[in-house]
Amino acid sequence: MNDLQKLLEALIFSSEQPISAAELQTILFTYSGEEVSLEAITEQAELLTMKYESDDFIFEIAKTGGGYQFLSKPYYHKPITTLLQHRAKRKLSVAALECLSIIAYSQPVTKTDLEQIRGVNCDHTIQKLMERDLIKITGRAETAGRPLLYGTTQYFMDYFGINGLEELPRLKEFEQKDSDSSIGSPSDIMENIDEEDAYNQVNLHNERRDDAQNQDNEETEQQQDEQAVEVLEQPSDENLEQPEDEQISGGGDGDAEEEQDLSETEEQQDGNDESSDK
Repeated sequence: MNDLQKLLEALIFSSEQPISAAELQTILFTYSGEEVSLEAITEQAELLTMKYESDDFIFEIAKTGGGYQFLSKPYYHKPITTLLQHRAKRKLSVAALECLSIIAYSQPVTKTDLEQIRGVNCDHTIQKLMERDLIKITGRAETAGRPLLYGTTQYFMDYFGINGLEELPRLKEFEQKDSDSSIGSPSDIMENIDEEDAYNQVNLHNERRDDAQNQDNEETEQQQDEQAVEVLEQPSDENLEQPEDEQISGGGDGDAEEEQDLSETEEQQDGNDESSDK
């Protein structure tokens, strides 16, 4: 077929979705009745890809979704994005993205499995994903009730710009990004530290914390002792000391009374002696 390259160019250009080499082969056979080998189709498609790599074209032939498709070049993505913002299709909701992610990584998967992972009913979300041709029914499970199994479609790969499920990001990459973006993550502090050094640093931190707590306890006990001593040293109203002059005067009155009693006793004794002599 002499004009094979032009025919392939027209078919790729007219296709709204990526078109595979096998589909191109079927269309060409239906059109001309001639069977063209897949090797010839692939070779001509690669030549077309090289042709549109020139800066003279604002679009290129990209291999995506397992087929070939005309796409605009990255340099023109921003102005085209601005245009599409005014005509943007309804984006996938968070619930739809969650369900789609579970199906993509766990397919084939049942609706029960989806609901156990998400914890909510997924009937509406599954229906919307099927309406948008992102998922499809792939069969039935061998468990009780034989529930339906769901998987992704060819349009799913085209929607996310991949050629196969093996090109999906690995879950470890998401975990790595989450740990790198976390604030105050232990990995930021303990980076390039072996286990022994990390263990020593943790013990040192604990010792410093215990020392600070002991110091606070000692200061608290010392304050309590000082307050107790102040209470004991403070004089009460009953034990107040009398002034020295009052003590002296009180003591003098007592001595005078004792001397007077002695003198009276001596006088009585003298009187008794004189009466006895008479």
